[in-house]
Amino acid sequence: MSAKMADTQPKPFISTTIPNQWSSGICDCFEDVPMCCFAFWCIPCFTCKTSMDAGECMCLPLLDAFGLIPPMTTAMRVSVRRRYGIEGNICQDCVYSCCCGPCTWCQVARELKAVPIRNM
Repeated sequence: MSAKMADTQPKPFISTTIPNQWSSGICDCFEDVPMCCFAFWCIPCFTCKTSMDAGECMCLPLLDAFGLIPPMTTAMRVSVRRRYGIEGNICQDCVYSCCCGPCTWCQVARELKAVPIRNM
């Protein structure tokens, strides 16, 4: 008797009635001033906390120091974008991660904070 094995996993289906955009822009850091100040004064602590809030290992952002393109900042942005069905592409994610690292982390943190609002 032979059993068939599934060789592909189902893809997530995201159904939403809101536009597939970030809830805030990359330069909207001052929408949440305490978060902006935390990111400005202690970016390593802020990135580790944001990573933990996203359900990832809190030490992963510390690996960004070892590359020209910050791999963890890019990966976190892509992860949040895909998790919530936000439009975009890897090229944009790389540009934002390289040129606007702290702003990227603030945008990701604001998105994670806005998730309960998006699910209503």
